[in-house]
Formats: sequence, C-alpha cells, structure tokens
Amino acid sequence: MRIISGSLKGRRITAPKKLPVRPTTDRSKEALFNILTNWVEFSEIRVLDLFSGTGNISYEFGSRGVSDIVAVDQNKYCTRFIEETSTNLDLNVAVVCKNVFDYLKKPHQSFDVVFADPPYDLPEEEFMKLVTLVFEGNWLKENGQLVVEHSKQYKLNDHPNFESSRNYGSNTFSFFE
Repeated sequence: MRIISGSLKGRRITAPKKLPVRPTTDRSKEALFNILTNWVEFSEIRVLDLFSGTGNISYEFGSRGVSDIVAVDQNKYCTRFIEETSTNLDLNVAVVCKNVFDYLKKPHQSFDVVFADPPYDLPEEEFMKLVTLVFEGNWLKENGQLVVEHSKQYKLNDHPNFESSRNYGSNTFSFFE
C-alpha cells in the first residue's frame, strides 16, 4: 500500500502477511480522498478510524495534515503495527486495541470524520448496527461525515442518516451525515 497525497506522498508501507486484513485499495482510497477534499479542511479535523487494520486510512489522513486521529482495531498485531508505523512516519495516531462495537458503546469524544472498514464477511445487519451506534453515541460533530466501506452487495441506504454511496470495483463507500 502507498500514501497517495500529502507530506508523505509516494511512501510505500508493507504490512506483515500475518495481519488478518484487507487494506483499502489505492484506487478506492484515492477516489475517497478526492471526495473528502471537497468536504473538509484536513488540517482542522479530528478523525476516528474504525476497524483500522493496517492503519492505511489513518496514514493517508495524517499525510494530508490531520493531527488528531484515533485508530481502533481489536487485533493486537494490527494495533502494534499501526503504533510502530505511525511513529516511523512521525504521525500523531492514538491507537486503541478494542472491539469496535464495544468501543462505540461508551462515547468519549466527537469527530469530524468517522471512517469504518469492517470485515466484508460481517453480516449486513452488523453494518447497520455500526452506523446506528455512531449516530446514537453522538460520535460525529455537527456536519460530520461517517464513511463506511463495504461490499457492493450490501445496501445501507435504508438508514435515515444515509446520504449517498459510490462504487469502486467490488468496494462501496456509503456516506452518512
């Protein structure tokens, strides 16, 4: 995986093969950040990266000037990798090793952008539960955006906070506000 833009543009990051993850593809990530660029001023936002896996999305936000990022994943090898990589890249990423659904049950703070990339084999109703927890827990600041990456077979547009979705190959990004 590589960082698409910002101060670390072009940097390649190789995750250990033992990590049980499916990083967002460079093509999909570039498309997502092209959309986000029109919505936010990166240097002024707080980001919550749920199911952060390799930290791919967190590094991209950090490279673009976000200095307040929280990455949550339940896999200790993933969180250790994110901590080490963030340190090596000199990025400010607070890493939490916890089940995302448990983490969301106890609101701590609110964010401008919440990005979630749950495992694609998670049942569709769990994706909807995730969206509901973010909104019920007030995890988003006013005018904040929730972005959920999921398989294109899933349709999350029944949620009342659904705004739009974009397909990129087998990936879909659903946007909520």
